[in-house]
Amino acid sequence: MNSSTTNLTADAHDNDDSVSAETARKYIVIEGPIGVGKSSLAKKLAASFDSSPLLEKPAENPFLERFYKSPKRYALPTQLFFLFQRVRQLSHLKQEDLFSPGRVADFMLEKDPLFAQITLDDDEFRLYQTVFSNLTIDRLQPDLMIYLQAPVEVLQQRIKKRRIKYEQAIESGYLQKLSDAYTTYFHNYSETPLLIVNAAEINPIDNPAHYSALVRQIDRIQAGKHFFNPLAL
Repeated sequence: MNSSTTNLTADAHDNDDSVSAETARKYIVIEGPIGVGKSSLAKKLAASFDSSPLLEKPAENPFLERFYKSPKRYALPTQLFFLFQRVRQLSHLKQEDLFSPGRVADFMLEKDPLFAQITLDDDEFRLYQTVFSNLTIDRLQPDLMIYLQAPVEVLQQRIKKRRIKYEQAIESGYLQKLSDAYTTYFHNYSETPLLIVNAAEINPIDNPAHYSALVRQIDRIQAGKHFFNPLAL
C-alpha cells in the first residue's frame, strides 16, 4: 500500500481551503475515540466542501447516561440502540440520489462491534454478534476514511472541556481500551484510502493554518495510506 507523511509546517503559510469538485462530492468518514474531535471536524469539512454532515445522535440514546453510571447493567441496551440507529442512518444514505452532494460522517458502522467487544461480557457479546450478523446492512463504501489519534490525556482534557455531564464519569482505562481497539483496527485497514491524523498537536477547528493544511492533504489523496503528523508551530 502506498503511504505518505505530511508535516504541518510545510504548508502553514497557505490558508486556501478550496477543494476540487471531485473531493466535494466524496463520502468522507471521520473516526477515532471519544473526545478526539470527530463531530466538530465533520461539520467544518462539510461546510467547506458544500457537503452534508452525517452525525451520530447520542442524545437520542435513552440508555447512554445510565450506561456511564452503571456500565455492566446498561451496556447491552446501549449498544443495541446505537447499532440500530447507525444501520438506519447509513441505510438512508445508501438510498439517496447518486447525484446528491457529498457527505462527511463522524462514524462508521464498524465502530459498533469495537465498542461492543469492550463493553459487553462474553454472553452479551455472543448475543450481539448474532443480532449483528442477521441484520441486512446496505451501506456505501467511503471514498476516504480519516482516523484521528490522540493520547488518553488529551481525550480527557477535551471531554472535560465540552462539559457533557454524563461523559465526565468516563474512566481513563475505558478510553485506553477504545484507543487500542481503534489502533488495531486501522493498522489492518485497507478497504479505502486512509488518512491517519495526529490530532494531539493540531487544532483544525480554531486554527486556520492547521485547518487549511489538513484540507489540502485531504484534497490530494487518491489511494493508499497517508499520515498527517503536524509539527508544533
